Amino acid sequence: MIRVAVSQRVDWLPERNERRDALDQNLCRWLVAAGYMPMPVPNVMGQMQGNNPSPMQNWLSATNPDAILLSGGNDIGDAPERDNTERCLLAYAEEKCLPVLGICRGMQMLSVWAGSTLQPVAGHVGTKHRLQGELTGDVNSFHRFAVAVCPPGFTVAATSEDGCIEAIRHETLPWQGWMWHPEREAVFQLADMQRLQVLFNRADSR
Repeated sequence: MIRVAVSQRVDWLPERNERRDALDQNLCRWLVAAGYMPMPVPNVMGQMQGNNPSPMQNWLSATNPDAILLSGGNDIGDAPERDNTERCLLAYAEEKCLPVLGICRGMQMLSVWAGSTLQPVAGHVGTKHRLQGELTGDVNSFHRFAVAVCPPGFTVAATSEDGCIEAIRHETLPWQGWMWHPEREAVFQLADMQRLQVLFNRADSR
């Protein structure tokens, strides 16, 4: 079974004095339904440090993921430990040529990591959009920021009716970003499952 390393959001609970990693169970259900094994990634292992193995490098060596999923939740900059974790995951995926899917904030991280920027956007929280372009269909929307311009090395795969970038794909690596949340649909959509499988099943050929 293909092993998918899944990044997690960070939640601060002041009443318990706890800073928690968290992952929507529905995202794991979505991956399992598609035939994959989700492996949540802790956000406490620090950045890679050259030739000195960091806890993150040791975790990646021990788990040997076949694919990476950057999940939604948190704005970039709100949880530095998560930002560092996801940068490490992307560096590892680039080195190993692993498939990557970024969902919502995950697509934003892909874009920022590749050199783009984000901008506030109105009308994209708690609504639906119709995709236009290479990818089509109606998708949900829960984001307050949009990718300002397509990041270097990527191609726009879909936009919304108002022209916002809704999906990107890398020109050479097996990487994609989606601004919608496939795991939040009451019934998982076949089109999303098939897109995921086309992307992640490349790991079988490594």
